[in-house]
Amino acid sequence: MIEHPDIQSELDDRLITINRVGVKNIRYPIVVEDRKNQTQHTVAEIDIYVELGDKERGTHMSRFLEILNRYHEKNLITRLEDFVKDIKTELCANAAYAKFMFPYFIEKAAPVSGMKSLLSYDCDFRASYKDGYKLMIGVKVPITTLCPCSKEISDYGAHNQRSYVNVEVLFNEFIWLEELIDMVESSASCEIYPLLKRVDEKYVTEKAYENPRFVEDIVRELTIKLRTDKRIEEFKVESINQESIHDHDAYASVWSEGFHR
Repeated sequence: MIEHPDIQSELDDRLITINRVGVKNIRYPIVVEDRKNQTQHTVAEIDIYVELGDKERGTHMSRFLEILNRYHEKNLITRLEDFVKDIKTELCANAAYAKFMFPYFIEKAAPVSGMKSLLSYDCDFRASYKDGYKLMIGVKVPITTLCPCSKEISDYGAHNQRSYVNVEVLFNEFIWLEELIDMVESSASCEIYPLLKRVDEKYVTEKAYENPRFVEDIVRELTIKLRTDKRIEEFKVESINQESIHDHDAYASVWSEGFHR
């Protein structure tokens, strides 16, 4: 058997620590917990990294995939702590990181007709192990916002827009993705529905008109909810309005003290 040189293990004399090095954009099937149906099968895009010491020339890229494949039949998402620990240990690293980005589907009934359909939410899990284990979860939630200023100054009508709210939390007790999504949707002018009949369109139009919200209102309302939830230790929330009458987006963000940006 021919032995090939291990170039990655050579010493490097530039003495620069690389904060994160690894593999990105791995498409991989995962199973996540679902509040209504217990579990949900989806496909994630996965990034896996380690911190590379200042004397090491390179990391061993194939090992990331070897370890990932080892967890394929072990319900990876419920064993993320073991997974990032193994990455850290087997690559002899100071720290290991893994990010899982995936679509999550919730069945929603239209507000008046009751017609049901699936709505997709972009979600993510961010696991890390350095001095200890950390797991952050995040959701991106589409909503409707209606401009309070437009409503106030107009003789009739008001402009509204599609908006997106991103929430990331570090928690000390289990929290459902659906709970974070519910927090966001209840702070909006109106939530988004995948299927609407005419009676539903009337409802969502009038509900938004009765609940005008700036991006500032959205992040403040959510901050109150996140601060008062004792399961949540750190958080970041941001709201982006895709403005319907301006050639720019409106943006606001709040994060808790100590949040790692």
